[in-house]
Amino acid sequence: MKRTNKGAQPEISGQPPAEFVEKRPPAKGNCVQTTATGTQGLEAATIGLSRVREATKRDKDLRFTNLLHHIDTERLHAAYLSLNPKAAAGVDEVTWQEYGEGIGERLITLHDQIHSGRYRARASKRIWIPKPDGRQRPIGIAALEDKIVQQALVDVLQSIYEEDFLGFSYGSRPGRSQHNALDSIYVAITQRKVSWVLDADIRGFYDSLDHEWLMKLVEHRVADKRVLRLIRKFLRAGVSEDGKWSKTVVGTPQGAVISPLLANIYLHYALDLWVNWWRNHHARGEVYIVRYADDFVLGFQYQSDAVRFQAELRKRMDKFGLELHGDKTRLIEFGRFAAENRKSRGEGKPETFDFLGFTHICSTRRKEGRFKLLRKTIGKRLRSKIIEVRQTLQRHRHKPVPEQGRWLRSVVQGHFNYYAVPGNREALDTFRTQIGHAWLRALRRRSQKGKNLTWERMQKQRMKWIPTARVLHPYPNQRFCV
Repeated sequence: MKRTNKGAQPEISGQPPAEFVEKRPPAKGNCVQTTATGTQGLEAATIGLSRVREATKRDKDLRFTNLLHHIDTERLHAAYLSLNPKAAAGVDEVTWQEYGEGIGERLITLHDQIHSGRYRARASKRIWIPKPDGRQRPIGIAALEDKIVQQALVDVLQSIYEEDFLGFSYGSRPGRSQHNALDSIYVAITQRKVSWVLDADIRGFYDSLDHEWLMKLVEHRVADKRVLRLIRKFLRAGVSEDGKWSKTVVGTPQGAVISPLLANIYLHYALDLWVNWWRNHHARGEVYIVRYADDFVLGFQYQSDAVRFQAELRKRMDKFGLELHGDKTRLIEFGRFAAENRKSRGEGKPETFDFLGFTHICSTRRKEGRFKLLRKTIGKRLRSKIIEVRQTLQRHRHKPVPEQGRWLRSVVQGHFNYYAVPGNREALDTFRTQIGHAWLRALRRRSQKGKNLTWERMQKQRMKWIPTARVLHPYPNQRFCV
């Protein structure tokens, strides 16, 4: 695991030296960067970013004063191609296909606006999507040109921060996924000294992210005022809902291309480096953390470490304008010896915790009786998905059966692609069975003759179109150790 270097930023940490990886002296000129011309190809631009990565790795104190030239027309075009062509349009109502008509001239104009300082970010269109608990989650849809600029900016900034981010951070990073994070927490609990788990939740993180703190943290690595000004434009663009614009003084829209990277930068300094410093200077036993975006779990060897850390974590979050969710942040006894210890004290079974769509449960192997970490699909998410598919089937019940079958195959296979881990077979079979019953009910309502369709007759269609469950994510091996 990557450890912090000596040295800290008292302005941010308020802690003794060794909290932060980077000390920040006055801005240095980053002479390693070559000036890019407007005609250089994407390959040459990629070489330019590789030099930025090398400089970042070589000098942990380096601040980049000249980054904007990496955003040229070739990178803007690559950013456009990387966007989802089927994504919803923003306030400009311009689709991916429409923007592609005459894209050459559009990108030349966009490039000129960015480098002359005339570029203006548009407000994000706010929509609401339901959450598994019944609440609504706000999503911001940026205008297409804003998506292009944000993606190009992300490509440049990632070349810096991917060298800085710590190993236990998994969210929205190249080559890392939810299952990498799940594997890490699995290894920590089953193979390391973990007896207590802190399941932490930051209340409304994306909505409460402090702009001033964010810019201070970005400036630890980025000294190019033009890039900093570009980031501020996206933060201050505001949101548009039902045609009404509102100003944003805190937060970054969920759904914006640049939001995940900004969130990672914020939590890298506010949380990750501090956790690394804390466990090296205060913990009596072993401490492990796995973070995916704003969702993170910690494992502790000793309860005293866990209790002390939880109290200090609240203070740390408060300093950066964040708040731990009182109901969702829990410290529980969990691990290989939790069940035995609780039984000796006359207490019930160990509590469970949810992480990245799975409920984690202390269990035992049937034959051997040894500890087993069981992971099951979160009940609320399973029921919510079944209801969603059932409602869609009812709306489209008059479409041809093969068309419905192909759609169901993609839905069920997509569900399995994420949730098919060892020990979760029961939940997968339940999902498949419930989808089959929902399809049967939808087909029965097509006409009066549909009442004659029985479950036995339905098996032929079910076996033809709906895939069977099988493990797609085997147990993690040693290369995922925390």
